[in-house]
Amino acid sequence: MLIRGTEGFDACRGGMISIGNFDGVHRGHQKMIQTLVDHARQRELPAMVFTFDPHPIHLLRPEHAPPELMGIEERAAILEQLGVDCVIAYPTSRELLNLSPQEFFQQILCDQLNARGLVEGPNFYFGKDRAGDVTLLESLCEEAGMFFKVVEPSMCAERMISSSEIRKAIQTGQVDLAAEMLGRLYQIKGTVGHGDARGRGLGFPTANLSGVPTLLPGEGVYSGFAITEGKRFPAAINLGGNPTFQNQDAKVEVHLIGFKGEIYDQELRVEFLHKLRDVQTFANVEALQTQLTIDVESAKKQATEWKGLE
Repeated sequence: MLIRGTEGFDACRGGMISIGNFDGVHRGHQKMIQTLVDHARQRELPAMVFTFDPHPIHLLRPEHAPPELMGIEERAAILEQLGVDCVIAYPTSRELLNLSPQEFFQQILCDQLNARGLVEGPNFYFGKDRAGDVTLLESLCEEAGMFFKVVEPSMCAERMISSSEIRKAIQTGQVDLAAEMLGRLYQIKGTVGHGDARGRGLGFPTANLSGVPTLLPGEGVYSGFAITEGKRFPAAINLGGNPTFQNQDAKVEVHLIGFKGEIYDQELRVEFLHKLRDVQTFANVEALQTQLTIDVESAKKQATEWKGLE
């Protein structure tokens, strides 16, 4: 259940809570949520996630706000699949951000939510100027008679899994590394619009995606999957311009392998497997067509051989 606003908490009061942004709901988040759910079930209490909508950085330093990995509705859906009973998207305001750690703990967690316990990661900070840390939170919980647990971070490729590390991987085209940290393929969604039909003329029709609200991988050609009307197709995905045709406008072009039909104005979801190559300028159309044939065969092979994440 997703609750947006400052009211309607009755069904969620008196539970075990984890506070955070949970962008991406990555493997580190999943480990923390599993701990939260386990302790909540042991005590026959609701498992709750408290997040901020929007992220506080949008109010404090909007110019530094990173693009999201997924929207709040998608986060809530995955969290519920993991066993969370209630996701609270609390509206971020200056008044909220000006609360001291002690005020936030008392007014939000105690008075509004009647929290019975907290589960957090070691790098959790709260209150005005992020003045509160897990050491202070542990002492506040002890004084209030609340359960408190710190969950150690998860590691991948000798680095701590975090939303910021996943963004770096995606922006540099390392979508396979991002998938390892997420525990699922990175996905974007958008609406299929009308392009210049150049791909169709080359023998490789593409769906041109617009209105993507989340982070786009770095420019390049990728293998992956496209999902439309509940069906999943192998896909070759081009992110960037078409320098062979002197077009530098950044686009998201998706060739659905084996798909027949029209999907204009429909939502399309795209999952990324691997980066195949950088965007290149070709000497002529024939050289481009030859490379596109190679790209599509590579994308099809990788999609067919993909067995999922361990």
